[in-house]
Amino acid sequence: MLLLILAYLGGVLTILSPCILPVLPFVFARADRPFLRSGLPMLIGMAATFALVATLAAVGGGWAVHANQYGRALALVVLALLGLTLLSSHVAEWLTRPFVALGNRLSQRTEGDGESIWGAVGLGIATGLLWAPCAGPILGLLLTGAALKGASVTSTLLLLTYALGAATSLALALAIGGKVFAVMKRSLGAGQWVRRALGVLVLAGVAAIASGVDTGVLTRVSLAGSNGIEQKLINAVRPMPAAVAAPAPKPGEALPVEGNLPSLSGATGWLNSGTLTREKLRGKVVLVDFWTYSCINCLRSLPYVEAWYDKYKDHGLVVIGVHSPEFAFEKDPANVAAAVKRLDVTYPVALDSDYAIWQGFHNEYWPADYFIDTHGRIRAHYFGEGGYREGEDTIRQLLTEAGYKDLPGGYVQPGAKGAQAAGSGDQQRSPETYVGYARAEHFASGQVAHDDAFDYRTPAQLATNQWALSGRWTVHAQDATLDAADGSISYRFRGRDLHLVLGPGSDGKPVRFRITLDGQAPGADHGMDTDAEGNGTVTAQRLYQLVRQAHGTGERTFTITFLDPGVHAYAFTFG
Repeated sequence: MLLLILAYLGGVLTILSPCILPVLPFVFARADRPFLRSGLPMLIGMAATFALVATLAAVGGGWAVHANQYGRALALVVLALLGLTLLSSHVAEWLTRPFVALGNRLSQRTEGDGESIWGAVGLGIATGLLWAPCAGPILGLLLTGAALKGASVTSTLLLLTYALGAATSLALALAIGGKVFAVMKRSLGAGQWVRRALGVLVLAGVAAIASGVDTGVLTRVSLAGSNGIEQKLINAVRPMPAAVAAPAPKPGEALPVEGNLPSLSGATGWLNSGTLTREKLRGKVVLVDFWTYSCINCLRSLPYVEAWYDKYKDHGLVVIGVHSPEFAFEKDPANVAAAVKRLDVTYPVALDSDYAIWQGFHNEYWPADYFIDTHGRIRAHYFGEGGYREGEDTIRQLLTEAGYKDLPGGYVQPGAKGAQAAGSGDQQRSPETYVGYARAEHFASGQVAHDDAFDYRTPAQLATNQWALSGRWTVHAQDATLDAADGSISYRFRGRDLHLVLGPGSDGKPVRFRITLDGQAPGADHGMDTDAEGNGTVTAQRLYQLVRQAHGTGERTFTITFLDPGVHAYAFTFG
């Protein structure tokens, strides 16, 4: 229920978003019609269509995206015709003859004609195909959930609720616009001029969407700062991961029981161990750690999990790493096995490529730790990085409850290096940024050509947290693929560390690259995967540490140029 309320409020706030501007003319074009027979059916058609298209786009893959492109083209034609009918009654009469015959008129031909509800719904469907709301925090949360959990009634219901929230705001705007239209219509001859003005606005909206303004310029302009409001709403419903932890018990107080260990039978494979079940784990204290190998937060917590395993494995502790992938390449067992070996993970790892274990725990975070006692009961949890002392205290308390004595003292000190070292703690560091269009934000190279090769250019200057492509790239839902050598990605970032998840082309050949900071070789600020001159090579699908600033976390302009084609770029993270 809280998520439904959050989705609805997120939709209501879209009226403050610049991305709603291109569809406003289509809505106000119905301002002179009866709301129940025209405005309401149109808004319902718009909301339902958006919910359906968004669900398919989130879970259906490239075919859904291509199908919607054809739908958008058809919708543009329909709404362009609507604009022409508003400009001229003669054009309206000529254009609407076939639609009148089908009972689906685009416009009233004479004052007092009956209004076709189905015609209004049809226009709503066309508008829904064209509407591309800015992916603020709330919509991003809904789309990520849909992509992770797959097509379901819940995903579609949440997206429909979001769209209905937007429809509520538009309905209020439509009601106000209808009253203004009625007042102007009382003036002699004003009605026709207002109608023509609406026609011009509709055609302007069609032109804006056809040129990509709705998904290009407008997604990078904030007119009312609704993102901050949305983030506060999300934090009110679900706090940030780093702050989500089970309440620490008072000294001598038992840990609460939060639930039972779900089944592990959904694992698609196991590494470092045979199949483990709840029955086999009875009598053991168990730590279940959800992770994925390209997640920087997971990488920074792994040394602590491994250290706990080494310290307490002979005293009754079993550690299970549940690898639930974020990107498609992380579903490949060979890739996970290589990462486990490279990262020196020695405890059992369950491959959760179908998210069965993830859903069994109702988990929502990477990383996430669940502490389970010898009776198979969940006694504590921790989401995100940090809390390592509390985590070790919990392990010791559960082992003590189980009767284990003479436990090793002190707290683990892994001394991790490279990408696994602790973050800088800079609260102003740049946010995680995805390169694929499904979750991309702050893109500065204009309109994204979904799944098609396109020549991109980097603007002369980038604002803080903006990024851009240069060269010929094909941008997919999860990544961008370089089609010709010497393409680059630039990012104006703040942070001590800059990481980028990269992979070679489908042929597996290494891809050479060179990085710069503010146009110069990085020198002492190079990361573990580059040298002082900025040179490096992409050899596998993983997270690469490209920058580690030697002094502070100042704002810099980063550019990576790939000397060979074929590279896949997925996501930036910062430390």
